[in-house]
Amino acid sequence: MMVLVYAESPNGQFKKAAFEAVAYGHLTALALGTSCVALVLGDTADAGQLGLYGASTVYQVQNDHFSDFDSQVYTAVIASAAQKLGAQVVVVSHTSTGKSLLGRLAVKLHAGSVAGAKAVPDTANGFVVEKGVFSGKATAQYAIQSAVKVVSVMGNSIPIKADGHIASVQSLDVAVPPSRVKVLERKTVSGGKAPLPEAELVVSAGRGLKGPENWGIVEELADALGATTACSRPVADIGWRPHHEHVGQTGVAIRPNLYIAAGISGAIQHLAGVNSSKVIVVINKDPEAPFFKAADYGVVGDAFEVLPRLAEAVKRFKNS
Repeated sequence: MMVLVYAESPNGQFKKAAFEAVAYGHLTALALGTSCVALVLGDTADAGQLGLYGASTVYQVQNDHFSDFDSQVYTAVIASAAQKLGAQVVVVSHTSTGKSLLGRLAVKLHAGSVAGAKAVPDTANGFVVEKGVFSGKATAQYAIQSAVKVVSVMGNSIPIKADGHIASVQSLDVAVPPSRVKVLERKTVSGGKAPLPEAELVVSAGRGLKGPENWGIVEELADALGATTACSRPVADIGWRPHHEHVGQTGVAIRPNLYIAAGISGAIQHLAGVNSSKVIVVINKDPEAPFFKAADYGVVGDAFEVLPRLAEAVKRFKNS
């Protein structure tokens, strides 16, 4: 029962999500008493480094059709690779790319699937995968009984440590169908210090800031901390901030070491995307804001006063 991990490499570079997926695949393979291999599509620098996280071999498929992501093309290639290698467990990251692949792979491979796994499968009695439900307020266990299994692994749920070895990289010959998608335009989105799923420090704000013209105080604190900025869904929906900054159940799920939220009441949908943060600091002038119940530290105060003072305190500390 080989475990095959598709390791995402946007623009030829691996991100944290790829290493987490390989680590998850490696731990799953250990539980099953088998091997874990990784699959990369297109030109990728240092593909062998996936061995540091548990891949025994890295298989690479080269083709010009991988220059732009097409879920149908990628699904066909990953499914063909899984069948050719005899993989019975396929792992992808729970990213926008992985989410678009999971269901399609399950259909192609006639597999049962679980999205957003947060723990290594329990293989003592079958293949049981744990994931969060009810906006992260509970967990559920799903037994996948099909011969082939497809799982997406939630970001920041598996500890990663580069303590393995550089893996051999082998070319894999599988058919690559032509893409039916034509890219007309590309726009580069500029963001914070690190992509939200990988950010260790995040400063976020909601409608309590009253308008986009006031976002400077959020960015000032983020710059002082070296943090990435984020926002609540209403802020993105009304156009104050770009949608890629929206964190929550329907946005980006994050697990930073520190999450600072200003002017956000704490709706359950928002909490679902941030409740795995190690430390949550809530700043709100309403002492009854629901978010305080989930906070490690709370400041009852006006964000327009607290954020600038906090930024100044951070700067003084750094310069001392």
